[in-house]
Amino acid sequence: MAHALPPFQAFLDEHLEPVGAFLRGMVGPNDAEDCLQETFLAALRAYPRAEPRNLRAWILTIARRKAIDHHRSRAGRAKPVAEPQELIDRQAGRVRSDSAAGALGMSTRHSEIWAAVAELPPSQRAAVVLRFAVDLRYRDVGEALGTSEEAARQSVHEALKKLRASAQQLKEMAR
Repeated sequence: MAHALPPFQAFLDEHLEPVGAFLRGMVGPNDAEDCLQETFLAALRAYPRAEPRNLRAWILTIARRKAIDHHRSRAGRAKPVAEPQELIDRQAGRVRSDSAAGALGMSTRHSEIWAAVAELPPSQRAAVVLRFAVDLRYRDVGEALGTSEEAARQSVHEALKKLRASAQQLKEMAR
């Protein structure tokens, strides 16, 4: 017996928060809302043709592609330059209280962690965000990324090694 698709509103309600968390990890909190809207608009257009057996993997695949599109579109844009005092503080290892981290309600530590995650290669970043921010099992991470469970485990493992190395460098710089 074939499973029927739930109404789109029920689908949206169930997946809005995990997809939002995934996109915040992939593109940052400032651009996540735009990517979230694009993700669910694309999902709405394709929903009648969706395979109902694993809608979570389907929507996370769409979200991952929208995040990749977002990074590609921003790659060619000019990047704003920080204020001189902010650059000096950053080089000295100080973070100003009115920085973006504070404005987003994040501690300095969380801000540094997400900055390190943002530096990971896209596939590793996606695997880490799906595993820890969205709290998916490795099997589901692999399905969302179009890989095997073992490949998902490997991506997370390699990403965590890089994050540990980044954390060690930050500790040494703080001394």
